Amino acid sequence: MYAVLISALVSAATVAALWLTGFARPMWAVFWGVPAFGATMLAIGFIVRRRVAKVMAELQSTIAEGQKAIQARVSAWQLRPKGDPRSFMDSIQKKQAELIHQALELTGGLDPYRHWVPFMQRQINTTRMQFWYQLRRFDKVDELLPKCLVLDPFSASMKLARQYSTNVEISDIEKTYRKARARLRYNQSAMLSSVMAWIYVRRNMPDAAYQLLDKACKDNNTDSEPNATLQRNRDALANNRVKQFSNAAFGDAWYALFLEEPKIRYERRPPPGRFGKFG
Repeated sequence: MYAVLISALVSAATVAALWLTGFARPMWAVFWGVPAFGATMLAIGFIVRRRVAKVMAELQSTIAEGQKAIQARVSAWQLRPKGDPRSFMDSIQKKQAELIHQALELTGGLDPYRHWVPFMQRQINTTRMQFWYQLRRFDKVDELLPKCLVLDPFSASMKLARQYSTNVEISDIEKTYRKARARLRYNQSAMLSSVMAWIYVRRNMPDAAYQLLDKACKDNNTDSEPNATLQRNRDALANNRVKQFSNAAFGDAWYALFLEEPKIRYERRPPPGRFGKFG
């Protein structure tokens, strides 16, 4: 890492200057070399973080503006529907894909800093992995996952989902879950625990799912949605009602993992009167 190398050179130069000039004895010269190293690391980190923050702000602004435009188009269509709904949804999905591809291109602005800050490359990989996941380019996702910095619950849920989808052994999936769960605080593990419980149910391990959800209920506030799903699913498993297990309350966060497709409810209209509109 460039930051570490430059800081080490500054520290060594400080030690050499203090020692050779006779300003300080060798022991004190080394002593002052340590804060010189730390101060240089902090200064470089501050500069790099500011530049990275600028790129990330542009990235987030682009996504927000794109999503706003897409939402406005959807709202307008809902007010005055024209044409085939499927064709309209296909066009919306195409626009979303274009927006994600644009965001992926913007992540290239982070590449110049990948050698300056520790774990920066892994952070970039994590951002790109999430975008490729939204595009369902799972070949790219599986390629990047081992190189990612999986710290947040959603990235960890993505990893669990890919491990399940690629038929990874349950012991390895459990290892991923435990590692990710250990990083989370109170009231942060509801989504992650629900994904792991769903995997247990699909692997015909309802008892393991019940035990996990029972602990998750204690680790999360279940008074309101979507965390209340933990308690409902736990109670369903306790009463051998496995078919009632559902993570649908997590909404887009759950369906974005592509483990299940959302159920579309069709509105049934009453048949027309016998005598037309006057019947």
